[in-house]
Amino acid sequence: MSGTRQRDPDDAVRAWRGIADTSVLLDGFHAIKHALRFGAVIPSALAGDRAAVLALADELAPDVKEALDALLVQVPDTTLRSLVPRLHPTGVAALAVRPSRTANLDALARMPRTAPVVVLDDPRNLGNAGAVIRLAAGFGATGVVTTGTIDPWHPTVVRGGAGLHFATAVERTDVSELPPGPVFALDAEGEDIRGLKLPDDAVLAFGSERSGLSGQLRERADHLVSLPMRPQVSSYNLATSVGMTLFHWSAGRPPGAEA
Repeated sequence: MSGTRQRDPDDAVRAWRGIADTSVLLDGFHAIKHALRFGAVIPSALAGDRAAVLALADELAPDVKEALDALLVQVPDTTLRSLVPRLHPTGVAALAVRPSRTANLDALARMPRTAPVVVLDDPRNLGNAGAVIRLAAGFGATGVVTTGTIDPWHPTVVRGGAGLHFATAVERTDVSELPPGPVFALDAEGEDIRGLKLPDDAVLAFGSERSGLSGQLRERADHLVSLPMRPQVSSYNLATSVGMTLFHWSAGRPPGAEA
């Protein structure tokens, strides 16, 4: 057990309840790990078994163990489950400050860019949106923009993104407010992506799982692009499509190039 002096559990729970409605829920060890690595401000972190979580950090992410040790407060498991009903199997959760929308929009609009922006046009599945954000962060994309009704910072999206929202700029905008850059929209009738080089300042747009690209986004597109697909296969999963497209972009860069 660490020698760090621990906060009173009752005080920690009261503090959690005071900020929960305005904070980003980080549910599980991996979400907290990634958020810490990419500079998230985390005012509260609770665990049912503090020692077990620190042991997990020691095994999987020693670079964040010291920060976790300073943050984590152990509370009864029943209390934690009352605060986070869908508790992650790792038995730990935290609350983080959502990044400034202004700062994110500035990052998305800054030119020249060294990596594309991913646009999800009216996505419907929260888990898919989270998986896309995780992919975008892994490839070093400038950010992920969603249009439509879902909040890309919804707890289910953050859970699917494993805390990597903090590694890239994630915001919701209207199609009319997309970041600058040539728009390459994925569409089955578009030009085969294998014959194209995607520029670093590209805006890569993907339609919703159910209905594809909206008319407004299609009109905004500079290029319609298709992924290779066997005849009679109707579509790929959204995250798969984004992963294939980002890989194609990255394959055109020299090895070791940083986004």
